[in-house]
Amino acid sequence: MGHGVKQLRSLVWLGALLAILFEQTAEAARRDHSGVITIVALGNSLTAGFGLSRKQAWPALVAEKMQAAGYDFEIVNAGSSGDTTAGGLRRLPPLLRAHKKIDIFVLELGINDAFRGVDLSQIRDNLQTIIDQTRARHPNAAIVVAGMQLPGYSSEDYVSAFGAMFANLAQKNRAALIPFFLEGVAGDPALNQWDRVHPNAAGQRVLAENVWRVLEPLIRKTRSGDLSRVGGTDR
Repeated sequence: MGHGVKQLRSLVWLGALLAILFEQTAEAARRDHSGVITIVALGNSLTAGFGLSRKQAWPALVAEKMQAAGYDFEIVNAGSSGDTTAGGLRRLPPLLRAHKKIDIFVLELGINDAFRGVDLSQIRDNLQTIIDQTRARHPNAAIVVAGMQLPGYSSEDYVSAFGAMFANLAQKNRAALIPFFLEGVAGDPALNQWDRVHPNAAGQRVLAENVWRVLEPLIRKTRSGDLSRVGGTDR
C-alpha cells in the first residue's frame, strides 16, 4: 500500500514537472514567433512569378536577402496570375485571418485593371479598401504600395492619372511607395519573357532590388536593429 502511494506521488510529481516544462516550451515558442518578421505580398503575375518557379520570383529573392542579413522572417507570396484589385480584395480576408501578425504588407495590384479599362475610381476604391481592411485586422502593419505605369498607348489622361494614383494613395495612407515597380525592367527584351510583359529570372532579380530599396528601411525599423535571430521561410 505504501509503495503504491509513493508510486502515485511520483507520477503526480512527474506530471506536474512535465506540465511546467510544456508551458515553458510553449511560452518560448510564443516569444520566438513574436520576433518573426512577417511580410505578405498581395499581387498578380509579377509577384507570382508567371512562367517561372516561385523560387525565382521576387518574394523568394527578397527572402534570400533577409536570410543573408540575419533576420528571422516569413514571406508569404500571395501573388495570383491575372489578378485584379477586385480579385485581390476577394482573396484578402482569409489571407489576413491566416496570420496572427503582419509586419509589412506589400500591395502590388492594378495593372490588370488598367489593361481591361477599369475605371480609375474603381481601381482606387479597391486598393483603398484593401489597405483599410489590412489595417483593421493588423493595425501595426506597414503598407508598401507598388507603383505602376502604363505604356502610352491609351488615352493620355488615363495613362497619367493611373501612374499618379499610386503615389497619391501612398501619401494619403502614409504608406511606403515603390515609385515604379518595373523600373529597369519594363521594355527591356533581355529582362522579359517572350511576351515582353512578364519579367524573366533576371528581370525578377531587378524587381527584388526595387522592392528591397523600400523594404529594408521598414524591416530595420520593425526590428529596431535586432539581428540576433537567423533563418526564415518564404512561401
